[in-house]
Amino acid sequence: MAKRLLVTRHAKSSWKSGADGDHARPLNKRGQRDAPRVAAHLVGLGWVPEQVLSSDSRRTRQTLALMLEVLEPEPEVEFSRALYLAGPQEVADALGSVSDSLETVMVLGHNNGWEEVVTWLSGEEVVLTTANAALLSCDEATWAEALAAAGEWTLHEVVRPKELPDS
Repeated sequence: MAKRLLVTRHAKSSWKSGADGDHARPLNKRGQRDAPRVAAHLVGLGWVPEQVLSSDSRRTRQTLALMLEVLEPEPEVEFSRALYLAGPQEVADALGSVSDSLETVMVLGHNNGWEEVVTWLSGEEVVLTTANAALLSCDEATWAEALAAAGEWTLHEVVRPKELPDS
């Protein structure tokens, strides 16, 4: 069974919220609008994660809550401080604990690390603005084998809310 990974950046957050630090920043109105639109598009593409590994920041929690209103069936969710401002090593560590029975997983987090994850896995450089989801796959049977094939994953597309039809 091939492995599929959605490398998803949190939706647009508010810098003017008065939040106590970066970790506590909430989504703004655009972020609240974009998160479920991206999730609906992923459902339409057949890229519904069975598990989500997410940063524990307020904006990633809010992004995921809005996406879960649309994702069917609802995935298992795990929040981790280790994925806050993480990069390839932290994502590899998190994916190392995923059951090999799962085909499709989403990691939800932040830049610059998420762009680095896509490049590490696919060898392709991408720009991930807020609420973007990079769709990657690998023809390996286990997550360990898939991680060992870093650089050989296929980048299918980057879903961007600004390119989606208004709903």
